[in-house]
Amino acid sequence: MDGARRVLVAADKFKGSLTAVEVAERVTAGLRRVVPDLAVEALPVADGGDGTVAAAVAAGFERREVRVAGPLGDEVTAAYALREGTAVVEMAEASGLQRLPEGVLAPLTSSTYGSGELLRAALDAGARTIVFGVGGSATTDGGAGMLSALGARFLDGAGEPVAPGGGGLADLASADLSGLDPRLSDVELVLASDVDNPLTGPKGAPAVYGPQKGASPQDVETLDAALGHFAKVLEGTETVGARAAEYAASPGAGAAGGIGFGAMLLGARFRPGIEVMLDVLGFAPALERADLVITGEGSLDEQTLHGKAPAGVASAARAAGKEVVAVCGRLALAPEVLGRAGIRRAYPLTDVEPDVAKCIADAGPILERVAERIARDFLA
Repeated sequence: MDGARRVLVAADKFKGSLTAVEVAERVTAGLRRVVPDLAVEALPVADGGDGTVAAAVAAGFERREVRVAGPLGDEVTAAYALREGTAVVEMAEASGLQRLPEGVLAPLTSSTYGSGELLRAALDAGARTIVFGVGGSATTDGGAGMLSALGARFLDGAGEPVAPGGGGLADLASADLSGLDPRLSDVELVLASDVDNPLTGPKGAPAVYGPQKGASPQDVETLDAALGHFAKVLEGTETVGARAAEYAASPGAGAAGGIGFGAMLLGARFRPGIEVMLDVLGFAPALERADLVITGEGSLDEQTLHGKAPAGVASAARAAGKEVVAVCGRLALAPEVLGRAGIRRAYPLTDVEPDVAKCIADAGPILERVAERIARDFLA
């Protein structure tokens, strides 16, 4: 890539160390230390999980803030992004693990109600297309809270609303979706996620992701049964009927504690999160202008290959005949695996600083040094 003079930095966050915007800033600083006149275009990316709104704002969307219910019902300030009738809504902003009090996990009672309030705020703002990024959730309620915030009713045998969270769905006796916000039928709702799990079963939301949210083996059983019961009750309604079982088994239904299932009940179309976000962020024209693409995330590992941002960036860049290198905190993929993914070479922080704790604490300065190496290898 000798003579390359335009670089596109399209990396995700280094979770726990650097935001995607900070990654782009540090890489740019390191590159320009070696090639001062280098043209660098930064396009922070995300795959639908936490950081998605920040990536949209960095790409020129307007940040909007609204007060909504957090996962345990306490009010929080959450953001979404808006531009020309398109809203980017990130469920983690309202219902993410980071919204729980420190040290508190509530796998049975955390609710997605605030995510529904965020969607309603986007409707109020006039959005005609809503990209609903899901991931990083504290919840396993099948999207029941979200649907309630949008007008659905879920009642127990006494005709009272069931308790919030996935655990409460065990008491569900009747469901009524006829009161859902009518504006939803006029909006294109895109479910952006990097997971393809069904709602329940051995690969379902409770079994695969419940333990990350503090669910014990007994909690996982409880939640799996409750979500199965939720789908069964919906199957008996006129508004949903047989589609409930179809949606529950669909790829993506289990995303973010089953909020994917709830979104499908709203008419959402499931698409891999990084594909959606690259479209929304204007990646194609930026790619066309670039000679070299630098992507990355905190850990390049097997998960990266399954719909994470660097794999999506590399795939699109390879299709356009562009060379791609990656930065990361740690690297757990062999060179031939990287090559098959379209990544010419990866530069982990641990190559510069073997102490992982130091890499996490001083990720920014170390990343600049990594970027200097990239500049010398590919641009000088």
